[in-house]
Amino acid sequence: MKILIIQTAFIGDVILATPVIEKLVQHFPDAQIDFLLRKGNQSLLDNHPHINHVYIFDKKNGKYKNLFQIVKTIRSVSYDRVINLQRFFSSGLITVLSKGKIKSGFDKNPLSFLYHKKTKHKISKTATDDHEVKRNLSLIKSFTDDKFIGPKLYPSNKNFEKIKTEESYITIAPASIWFTKQLPAERWIALINSLADQHLVYLLGGKADIPLCESIKTKAKTTRIEIKAGHLSFLESAALMKNARMNYVNDSAPLHLASAMNAPVTAFFCSTVPQFGFGPLSKQSFILETHHQLNCRPCGLHGKKTCPKGHFKCADINIQEIAH
Repeated sequence: MKILIIQTAFIGDVILATPVIEKLVQHFPDAQIDFLLRKGNQSLLDNHPHINHVYIFDKKNGKYKNLFQIVKTIRSVSYDRVINLQRFFSSGLITVLSKGKIKSGFDKNPLSFLYHKKTKHKISKTATDDHEVKRNLSLIKSFTDDKFIGPKLYPSNKNFEKIKTEESYITIAPASIWFTKQLPAERWIALINSLADQHLVYLLGGKADIPLCESIKTKAKTTRIEIKAGHLSFLESAALMKNARMNYVNDSAPLHLASAMNAPVTAFFCSTVPQFGFGPLSKQSFILETHHQLNCRPCGLHGKKTCPKGHFKCADINIQEIAH
């Protein structure tokens, strides 16, 4: 059996798609499983023992030229199943044109009416058990089973060797693409100061997050801070999080890295809410939110560049509640 999984959204979305891989392998151990993702996310699946081939979709440079080149390649493989986890037009077009024998995906995709099978994708503001992983697994439930399985990544021994340390440490991933998903810098600084040199602090993120990390490091009282932002790959960051005493994150990609490694995690939810289904899945997980009763929260499924109300009270989270 040849199976193609499509998830061309962001880092966290790819991580939350990995349970589909694990489940398919359980039921079809001899299947050829390929994966299509957006350029920049491909290293997430490095060393993955169950992925045969990764297609890379460059959305920024010649998007539609690249799309039709990918379609041409995919059509030549003749997949038995094409499973599209992405809910937007371009992935739907790839799915429809794929020549897959059975095409399936979520009903929110504008081209889902052309699928052989479409599944309802519902995000609630109140449900407590409707995780995105559960929604993803619903796409294959009819021919596998309905048991929950978490995300999983595969850092190599080399990845673990690069970040190896004998010291007790925590990690903090202070940034987010969206302002309203990001705990303010002063609260990260207060958190670091409250630890009173108990642990070495590693600041994680991408190259764009280095200025924020430098500002936090400069203003914090402790000198036991190292900036790893921009210096580690996704899998190296995942390996580092695996053995941390605790990982502190926003509602963003590092949260899902922690889940994929079953690493201890404390997640701060500002403008978004865990009920959307993107909360932590690690065995040792904590969620912190504001105690303010805000009729404006959540202000959207994704974060925003500024607080629509101008007060950003959803980020007023008491870091003293953190279990160190």
